[in-house]
Amino acid sequence: MAKGIDLLIVSPGNNRIIYQDLAKEYSAIEPPIWAGLLAKFACNQDFNTLLIDQEAQGLSSDQIAQQGLDLNPKFVVVVVYGQQPSASTQNMTMAEEICSKFHSQAPHIKTLMIGGHVSALPEKTLNESSVDFVCQGEGPNTLQALLELNDLENSNQLNKVPGLWYRKNGKPVFTQPSAIIPENELTMTLNGVAWDMLPMDAYRAHNWHCFDHINERTPYATIYTSLGCPFKCTFCCINAPFGKPSIRYWDPDFVITELDILANKYGVKNIKIADEMFVLQEDHVIRLCDLIIERGYDFNFWAYARVDTVKDKFLEKLKKAGFNWLCLGIESKSKHVRDGAHKGHYNEQDIMEVVRKIQSSGIYIIANYMFGLPDDNHQSMMETLALSKELNCEWANFYSGMAYPGSKLYDMALQKGWGLPEKWHDFSQHSYEQLPLPTNHLTAGEVLSFRDNAWQEYNTNPRYLDMIKAKFGQQVLDHINKLTSHKLKRKFAA
Repeated sequence: MAKGIDLLIVSPGNNRIIYQDLAKEYSAIEPPIWAGLLAKFACNQDFNTLLIDQEAQGLSSDQIAQQGLDLNPKFVVVVVYGQQPSASTQNMTMAEEICSKFHSQAPHIKTLMIGGHVSALPEKTLNESSVDFVCQGEGPNTLQALLELNDLENSNQLNKVPGLWYRKNGKPVFTQPSAIIPENELTMTLNGVAWDMLPMDAYRAHNWHCFDHINERTPYATIYTSLGCPFKCTFCCINAPFGKPSIRYWDPDFVITELDILANKYGVKNIKIADEMFVLQEDHVIRLCDLIIERGYDFNFWAYARVDTVKDKFLEKLKKAGFNWLCLGIESKSKHVRDGAHKGHYNEQDIMEVVRKIQSSGIYIIANYMFGLPDDNHQSMMETLALSKELNCEWANFYSGMAYPGSKLYDMALQKGWGLPEKWHDFSQHSYEQLPLPTNHLTAGEVLSFRDNAWQEYNTNPRYLDMIKAKFGQQVLDHINKLTSHKLKRKFAA
């Protein structure tokens, strides 16, 4: 067979099973940042690389396997990340299907999985998937070392690849941990996303992100300005590829060059800063805002913050730079419940003051709430719902407590024998067979039903709808009324 390209990178995804009917109109379609970073990294090492975004390009696993046969790459990398860290697991179903297709239809093409989920469960992934290699770690060092091998069957060569799991005589073998990229080398090693390999006209922002212009959700892009998170929330799995809680920043002088490309080459206005915690390090935030303001861009950003990281000095700069939305992980009204999840040291008054301060600066809020943390009971969840309605933020996400691989809750669930979803895609918050965690007081079905009813109650609350109409107009009000007519089908609802 003729020699083909060096590397085919695939970002798997299937919104239909992950979001049910919400996938048609309401959910975002986001560029796969990690796949794009790895594609550009490989190109920088002079490896001939092609990137497939399955979700955006609407390809089946069979079509991807056929493209692999036509391209005949040295190997295929399936990059299992998602729109947020927890979404890595829900994409594993399709990732496994793609690897299975290559195994059966093109067994001579080796496959490698990289991602948050597989870093959390590398041996399990190797044992349960038709994949040849699994990367434990963030990926670039492992990927480069594999590409430089001349024999992917030779265990003596494979043993020299850092962060690699493979099979030797049918048994899983791990080489050695791979070092993470030092912060001062980020801009050289991961120097941007391979935007030119992506179908940039296919991406679509979240509906709420564009409440000021609901019919202009494209073009859209997502970028990182940092990797990791220094905090230790029990429900979070972001640091699985990085080994420990930490954060590394790209220099703002580099980040602005990525924003230049998005604005000037692709006409992107709507942008998500995908950092797990953007509003944190003062110099980083202020410097980047100043660079954006100097250029006069009309961006519509959203980014993550925390109740205990938002400072007054940030807000004016953020708003002027186009940060129109900040996402706050409020999670629960109960300090006892938050403390049990290691979620910050602040009280209800702090939450109220920070929310009003952000809104007074002209920035909208996406408030995240979680039902079903280990110490939750019906009363504490009712109090959280009441707090959400009192705060009346421009958008609210209601989540059920889930034990994502790589989180402390996952380890706890295994130790206590709690039921977990049977299929990886059912770790999605919106899937038919989603199975959240029980609490010390409630069953999983009770948590799930409470979450769904709470979401409906919030979004049909007259006070919320009046606020939406006053701020965004009748068209957005109609949009929300249409959205609340969709009822998720749930197998395990109580």
